Amino acid sequence: MTGILLVTHANLGSTLIETVEFILGKSQDNLSFVSINIQEDPGSLRKKIKKGISTVKTDNGVIILTDMFGGTPSNLSYSFLEEGQVEVISGVNLPILLKAVTARTKMDMETLTLSLVEHGKRSISLASGILKGTKRA
Repeated sequence: MTGILLVTHANLGSTLIETVEFILGKSQDNLSFVSINIQEDPGSLRKKIKKGISTVKTDNGVIILTDMFGGTPSNLSYSFLEEGQVEVISGVNLPILLKAVTARTKMDMETLTLSLVEHGKRSISLASGILKGTKRA
């Protein structure tokens, strides 16, 4: 099982986890969050992320999911990239997190990260195109 850490602005990560656990009907192991308050100094924030990684880390590594490329959560998380051990995906949404939690026991970390990026892209749709029949759901 791959560990999953959400590093997001404010309470987004905790809310996404709460929603996933509601949908799945149970709490999840090796899943946690770090809320970033941009008022805190970067050193303190890095310590929080490091602690979060150690909380969820497994033999299969850790995927850090951040909310926005180029934002403080992502920029801080990139310093923890470690080939085969820690990967960062920016742009987390509910479908990505659901897929991550349900597929992480079935794939190695590298395969899972690639799958999550593709799943995230496919999970975004334009309702008017679907209703007109010009776009797939």
